[in-house]
Amino acid sequence: MRALAGGVLPDPDAYRTARGEWLRRERRRRLVLTVLVAVVFALATLIGLWVLNQAPANPGVIFNGDGAAAADGPSLPRRLP
Repeated sequence: MRALAGGVLPDPDAYRTARGEWLRRERRRRLVLTVLVAVVFALATLIGLWVLNQAPANPGVIFNGDGAAAADGPSLPRRLP
């Protein structure tokens, strides 16, 4: 086995080829991740804008009265300064 292993010579460009392939995979992984983050961000923004656009055009009833400060029941006592 030693004689057989001693006779095997590595390719002179093996490291450079492996490193280039690894760098291409790393660049592709980063590009895919960047595109995925951009798509998720754009989708979240569009969904948020769509939800905000679904609000009714006329405002809801917050106060229904003539503006007088009248209570239906007894109010809490107020402390005078």
